[in-house]
Amino acid sequence: MKTSDTLLGLDLGTSHLKACLFERDSGRPVVCAGSRLPVRLLENGGREQDVDAILRILKRMVRKLQQSSSGGWRHVLGVGVASQGGSSIIVSPDGAPLTPMMLWNDARAHAMNARVLEVRPARFWRKLTLRDVPPHGMARILWLRRNRSELFSGSGGKVMHAGAGDYLFFALTGIWRQDAGSAIQIGPYDAQRQCLDERPLKALDLALDFVPPLREGHTTCPLSVSGAALLNLPAGTPVAGPYIDQEAGYRSAAVAVDAPLQVSLGTAWVGNFQIAEAQSGESPYQLVLPADVPGQRLVVLPLLTGNATWEWAVREFAGGDGAKALAKANAVLKRRPFPHAGLYQLPWNTQENPLIPGAHGGGMFIGMNANTSRDDLLSATAACLAFELGRVFAQLRDSGVIKNVVLTGGASNSEHFRRLIAALMSPLPVWQANGDLAGSHGALHAFGCTLQRTALERVPLPGAEFQREAWACFAEYQELLHKLYGHVKAGRPYTLAHA
Repeated sequence: MKTSDTLLGLDLGTSHLKACLFERDSGRPVVCAGSRLPVRLLENGGREQDVDAILRILKRMVRKLQQSSSGGWRHVLGVGVASQGGSSIIVSPDGAPLTPMMLWNDARAHAMNARVLEVRPARFWRKLTLRDVPPHGMARILWLRRNRSELFSGSGGKVMHAGAGDYLFFALTGIWRQDAGSAIQIGPYDAQRQCLDERPLKALDLALDFVPPLREGHTTCPLSVSGAALLNLPAGTPVAGPYIDQEAGYRSAAVAVDAPLQVSLGTAWVGNFQIAEAQSGESPYQLVLPADVPGQRLVVLPLLTGNATWEWAVREFAGGDGAKALAKANAVLKRRPFPHAGLYQLPWNTQENPLIPGAHGGGMFIGMNANTSRDDLLSATAACLAFELGRVFAQLRDSGVIKNVVLTGGASNSEHFRRLIAALMSPLPVWQANGDLAGSHGALHAFGCTLQRTALERVPLPGAEFQREAWACFAEYQELLHKLYGHVKAGRPYTLAHA
């Protein structure tokens, strides 16, 4: 096989689209590109994207990659597709989008969650999905049907629901299919039997063909004529996926270190790890997916916070959204890694309010006084983001189930977040992935495991004084959160059933 043979990995995230060309033999990245995806922020927590714009951005990125690849584009042997999970587009069966894409963190349908529990009780969802919360995708379908009723009236198969990965895969191959990570967030997925289940959709008077069929293993589909024009590659080139980006990210980390907790510090903070079925665990928000190893399960565990909270803090307390504001924020954190005594932020900004039903936003500052500054509030937000991660994964850290922590995503580029997480996850070694390639790298799993191990850099453990202060503040944070939000079942940390 020629050393110039390459593979193309695509990763459609919530706010960024990334693409990377890898050498097939060595796994070395040849050329990579990324582009921010515009997100429309609407009233009542709406977050949506223009679907056609995503394909236009992809086409421009591909042309730039091709020009920079020094001939590597002529030897692309395969394409892998990873994407955010849980988003919603209503499409015609021929792939025409009939609505914008409602992102997974679009809050407009929160009020419909109660209606989902009327359709099927909580015990049904717990047994079907191994989660304590009903799939938010079901609430979103109900919201769409109420607000865009003309799309559903007498549909009879005239419309379908597609997620981000489903849609991109169809755009490339002309074939509909979805991954388990997306299906479980939409609703019709049996996590025990690892297959689609018609009962959730049937309760809404919808057939199972309202959603794409489930992807079978790591089989590939040929690039279609229209997909070939989009990527400027030969028709028939095999395409793998779609994979939820968390599944792809975990696979990328798992070829680099033993038994990782792969943490994506992106728009949402999510931890991904593999666990034996005999030593199962539970969390209200977990996504339990098939693993490649018999007798194992892949757990995708979203936290109740993420970079949406951090970006808000940078905008409000450092004066903007750009590089200048971020540099200012980093300078503040270097001077003041911890806020003043007693000041904490409960960083559930993107969640429903646990104290006021129906209100959007569970974020809260507590412990402010007349001398509290913007720098203090910024420092409290950053510290408590890391404390939330440490709280959720505390038992997993001490269990022996995981042996390494691998950080990827935007916040992993921050020295401050790396230091805090290294302190809180000690004694486990913490690594940072070299570049933000976990999704595009892991999406190429179907083409063999000869890809080079993901390049990792060991995060040094901070000094003893920093560790002591981090652990002291962390203990206070846990106590405070328990007193205020301890009654909220959705916020419980991951717990091993047989520790």
